[in-house]
Amino acid sequence: MKNIAVLQVGPLMPIVQESITEEYGAVRLPDPPAEREEFLRSRGGSFEVAVTSGKVGVGTELMQALPNLRAVINFGVGYDTTDAAQAFERGITVSNTPDVLNDCVADTAIALYVDVLRGISASDRFVRRGDWLSKGNFPLATKASGKKVGILGLGRIGKVIAKRLEGFDCEISYHSRHPVTGVSYRYEPSPRDLAAGCDVLIVAAAGGAGSAKLVDAEVIAALGPRGYLINIARGSVVDEEALVAALLAGKLAGAGLDVFADEPKVPEDLLALDNVVLLPHLGSGTHETRAAMADLTLANLRAFADNGSVLTPVEP
Repeated sequence: MKNIAVLQVGPLMPIVQESITEEYGAVRLPDPPAEREEFLRSRGGSFEVAVTSGKVGVGTELMQALPNLRAVINFGVGYDTTDAAQAFERGITVSNTPDVLNDCVADTAIALYVDVLRGISASDRFVRRGDWLSKGNFPLATKASGKKVGILGLGRIGKVIAKRLEGFDCEISYHSRHPVTGVSYRYEPSPRDLAAGCDVLIVAAAGGAGSAKLVDAEVIAALGPRGYLINIARGSVVDEEALVAALLAGKLAGAGLDVFADEPKVPEDLLALDNVVLLPHLGSGTHETRAAMADLTLANLRAFADNGSVLTPVEP
């Protein structure tokens, strides 16, 4: 099965793009709509494997235009941009790159946690503006240790975040679709119950239609004016309009956000808020982790080419 027809969908890390081109003669799907339409009309039936990223994915229409597709090899742990339901229905294998990015995404969550509670980025701006000299001391912040922290989504990444928070002597609770075995953290039956019982809500749930706006206005209201929200999952999991409204009205103490609903667009109202930390979706953005993700992406492709299976399949 070495001679498989590979389609590259969207930009990829140079090492991945170079490898799939050299090893399999991968062809990149054109970006301009007219070119893409003609390309798929004339060549869509020839591709067996699509290699893409969590940011781009293989959506419903594209998958339908690839009638002989057998596998979607995804660079990234999230695959909500790929029509997984259609893939499973058609018997198309979908892979992702779990585990190798757990540490760096968890580190990003903790960085946001400490930053927004202690005002690290805001105080940095305070110094750079010369305000320390002209206005005196920076306002008091909030203690990060010993907080009640709720984790929405105690999966692979959520568990690593929780482990790090134990070092801060935090009281940890969580909500997932089902209680998780082998952990001592308190399980809450709903996102609202979780938010109501914590000082900080960390969103680590998987993206996709099933979790869209899981953190809605009611959950944000339950977190309350002294609560903080951290999101390192997907922008779609949080009702962004409700979040912005709560922050502007002082009904939420602050937020640390690595993801947004319409990236790379960020709500303009957030840009001037000193109690909000904004990152450009860099949760896994380290040399070490991206190299490991690239290695696993290529290993999945090679395994599928060799024997028709992948190392890290996404389960229906």
